[in-house]
Amino acid sequence: MMDWLEVRRGDAPLIVSFPHTGTDLPRDVEAQLASPWLARKDADWWIHRLYSFAADLGATTVRTTISRSVIDVNRDPSGASLYPGQATTELCPTTTFDGEPLYAGATPDEAEIARRRSVYFEPYHAALAAEIARLRKQHAKVVLYEAHSIRSRIPRLFDGELPHFNLGTNSGASCSPELTASVEAACDASTFSRVTNGRFKGGWTTRHYGRPDEGVHAIQMELACRGYMDDPADPPTPGAWPTPYYDTQAAPLRAVLTNVLKASVAFAQA
Repeated sequence: MMDWLEVRRGDAPLIVSFPHTGTDLPRDVEAQLASPWLARKDADWWIHRLYSFAADLGATTVRTTISRSVIDVNRDPSGASLYPGQATTELCPTTTFDGEPLYAGATPDEAEIARRRSVYFEPYHAALAAEIARLRKQHAKVVLYEAHSIRSRIPRLFDGELPHFNLGTNSGASCSPELTASVEAACDASTFSRVTNGRFKGGWTTRHYGRPDEGVHAIQMELACRGYMDDPADPPTPGAWPTPYYDTQAAPLRAVLTNVLKASVAFAQA
């Protein structure tokens, strides 16, 4: 196994994918960047820690430690935009979410993008596909749960403030309505706000693997950071972002997420 790819196997019909929690910058890439801090700014901060309970539920987890600024394993490998006409970042991002240039000079050319796709993107998805296949031999249904987070306010990407829970099911195509309803109910039983298929409808992973008719149900959860950590109202600055993770601060949202994953397992076992 590659040292940047973490796969922890469980036997429950649930896979939790962490594509954006990594902050590692390979030396050859870091040398080209305008700022290592900028390259780490848009990570899904502390998300794998927030979901550390997943193993206790028997979930399998797949995580890359490589920064999404090197290559985003939740983007279409062809380079096609997931949200045509809207601001977004590329397979190998050239800017931050706020539009700041990531590179001091030239951005990755086609050969470099192909290299990163081969070294990082393809092994990540080979691992995901292998775990889906393994669990499908044991279960009639498997849930692939994409775990994400993002700052609550990013004017370049969306207007206003995001709800706490942002569910994406590719407009209902990537999973059964029963799974969507179960996750929505777990969210709505809390004091946190929720939307389904709003600004975020699910990334490439959700759209690619979600095949309900074949027993694979994929759903993305994009959390607004303010639900579990201090989320700056203004664009973050070095030294002030990311803010620390505190167990007591994250506990209320973590309790809801525990119910979300339990509901996902119950759906798959039904």
